[in-house]
Amino acid sequence: MIKFGKAVVKFRIPILILSFLLLIPAGISYINTRINYDILSYLPGDIDTMKGQDILLEDFGTGAFSLCVVEDMSEKQVVDLENEIKGVEHVKDVIWYDTLADISIPMDVLPSEIKDAFNNEDKNATLMIVTFDTSMSADETLDAIEQLRTLTKQQCFMSGMSAVVTDIKKICNSEAIAYVILAAGLSAVVLALTMDSFLVPVFFLLSIGMAIIYNLGTNFVSGEISFITQALAAVLQLAVTMDYSIFLWHSYQENQERFPGDKKRAMAHAISNTVSSVVASSVTTVAGFVAMCFMTFTLGLDLGIVMAKGVVLGVLCCVTVLPAMILTFDGALEKTRHRALIPKFDKMGTFATRKFPIFLVLFVVILIPAVYGYRNTNVYYDLAGTLPADLESVQANNKLEEDFNMGATHIILASSDLSHKDASNMIDEINDLDGVAVALGKDAILGPAVPQEMLPADVKDMLDNGKLQMIYVMSEYKTASDEVNAQCDAIKEIIKRYDPTAMLIGEAPCTEDLITITDKDFKTVSAVSIILVFLIIAISLKSISIPVILVAVIEFGIFINMGIPHYTGSVLPFIASIVIGTIQLGATVDYAILTTNKYKRARNSGAGKQEAIETAMHSCLPSVFVSALSFFAATFGVGVYSSIDMISSLCILLARGAIISFFVVAFILPAMFMVFDRVIIKTSMGFTVKK
Repeated sequence: MIKFGKAVVKFRIPILILSFLLLIPAGISYINTRINYDILSYLPGDIDTMKGQDILLEDFGTGAFSLCVVEDMSEKQVVDLENEIKGVEHVKDVIWYDTLADISIPMDVLPSEIKDAFNNEDKNATLMIVTFDTSMSADETLDAIEQLRTLTKQQCFMSGMSAVVTDIKKICNSEAIAYVILAAGLSAVVLALTMDSFLVPVFFLLSIGMAIIYNLGTNFVSGEISFITQALAAVLQLAVTMDYSIFLWHSYQENQERFPGDKKRAMAHAISNTVSSVVASSVTTVAGFVAMCFMTFTLGLDLGIVMAKGVVLGVLCCVTVLPAMILTFDGALEKTRHRALIPKFDKMGTFATRKFPIFLVLFVVILIPAVYGYRNTNVYYDLAGTLPADLESVQANNKLEEDFNMGATHIILASSDLSHKDASNMIDEINDLDGVAVALGKDAILGPAVPQEMLPADVKDMLDNGKLQMIYVMSEYKTASDEVNAQCDAIKEIIKRYDPTAMLIGEAPCTEDLITITDKDFKTVSAVSIILVFLIIAISLKSISIPVILVAVIEFGIFINMGIPHYTGSVLPFIASIVIGTIQLGATVDYAILTTNKYKRARNSGAGKQEAIETAMHSCLPSVFVSALSFFAATFGVGVYSSIDMISSLCILLARGAIISFFVVAFILPAMFMVFDRVIIKTSMGFTVKK
């Protein structure tokens, strides 16, 4: 690799020019990459709920719907508002109780549950179902939601998944830049204090920032990325790749002592050392993100590919762009030198090694409650639950519950060939279920007393296309609750008896599928990440026992991190519980690998067990501390600032996980080495003194 290092040093100016020029197409591509704000769209396409949504759009021309609660308006004002809503682009239909029967039919003929579902006289509130001709999270639907909200000020509340997605988009667009500024700013402060130059963190951040832009720009190839990936990609890439820059800088300083006065030669060797060490180290981080690609819920694939790609680009920039910057601006770097404000950690390393029985006892004592908490931490799946309470979609959902005692709304797709009798019986059974406010279909609107021919043609077209009929089921239960999941199961059982091809779709059925699928994904991702990291460590360190020890130590830290919410009474968003383990394992096992390599070298050089472990701890703890602290700084600020709990919780967990991993490497790992030193030597290569 020394030839590569010399080439980078020789062509440092062209490298800098090219790297800045590449920012132009990368930036343009990033701007033109669509952001998907609908998490439910990442469910597998072959399940009924997702197939049903496609059928709804293709056969009925209805891709999304929203329940609109209108308060304190006269009937005439509501009719005027209805006409205005119909005039908004991409609004397909508006279903209200005055549209359900021909004007020649008195409203009193409508079944009482239908009238009550759309009108609450006590609170002077009216309910409308607004349907759209575009999909739930399409840009056109979100624009229509925004326009509908402007029709009235405080009297019209748009609920539903499209409204939630609209609010998520607004928050992300307003906060995304702040995430990057916070992550970069806090990391810069930490590095400026812990490194020996005030200016070098600027070049670290510049080179990593360029890698981030390249990464985000190349996402254009896939067409779109999720809003979670967009929000977290820059922060995570900064956090997990900062180590590489720190390693290059330290190696550069060491080689300046080897080659005094020849900085170019020192940098060439530093690049060579960095490539050898960082590439091996980065593989475990990449493996952690690759494990996420095994999720059936394809949000994991989206985030996993982007982050694995980001780590690779981070390594490339670390060994090309960063050395070019350091050499080009060497004079400025020298002028900003200062003494690093970082403790020596010598006493901590010695104490951890010599008092190892204490930490073995702590390991055993903490492990049981940590695993229990890890297994029993509560998780929520309600996407609206990730948003602040003052958002319009959250307020609308609350109004829907207050005024009409309604939570989720389901849609049944059934064959049009069902007889009137069977369809009516099916709807009656559904109406009898606990928590069902009303089932609205063509066979339910007029009831048995009025001939179906009296149903207005436009209403019939809304609910029946001649091939399939659509039935709205309004539930009193909230999405993602145990009650609504049981209700969905009961509805499926009923409709399948009458029509085996019938489907139940909507936010609540999709969320129920999400719960089932992500529960399996959690186990899959955990297993795959552990296996991949285990194999990588086994191959790179040529050992059978070391992978077991290192993975066990970091997993212990993960158990603590994920167990804490159980004891604090916190409830985590589902995505955080799935990905935190694999990210913490992949990103922080490097701390343990670095320490192990130092321990291996010392043992190989003839040092005794205790001496080798103490040497490793004294050497590595400062670097591990800086790395963990910069990881903490990059994620903690975003976690505190973000108003989307899904992003906030994940960043807080990552920040806490970095610190916990530092402490388990500082105290638990040396205890493991002290206990299993003989086993390690017998099951590993390179730990014995060379003859």
